[in-house]
Amino acid sequence: MKLLETEFSYAFLDINPLSKGHALVIPKYHAAKTHEVPDEYLADILPQAKKLALAMGLSDYNILQNNGAIAHQEVMHVHYHIIPKPNKETGLVMNWKSISQSQPELKELADKITSNL
Repeated sequence: MKLLETEFSYAFLDINPLSKGHALVIPKYHAAKTHEVPDEYLADILPQAKKLALAMGLSDYNILQNNGAIAHQEVMHVHYHIIPKPNKETGLVMNWKSISQSQPELKELADKITSNL
């Protein structure tokens, strides 16, 4: 069910929701990954996600976007999930497994990334 449409994006309810109100915002530009989408389309997506969160009266929610099959992307068109989180058990449930990096390792990585910007 369509929720909203702009010049650059659509939003609609997810057909396999994790919680009531789980919605998707997608750019009208076809691309599999975020870095392939022109900036003007990307600039429209978060304002639409914000509108949906406000319209649903959400206080707790996740905004999720996956890029690539290894990163759990199943539909190869960029899409952003707005997943209401009404309680601990409903909605997106995650178990982050963080890695350990020293300050020198973080500095080396930051330098590498910033040199490519």
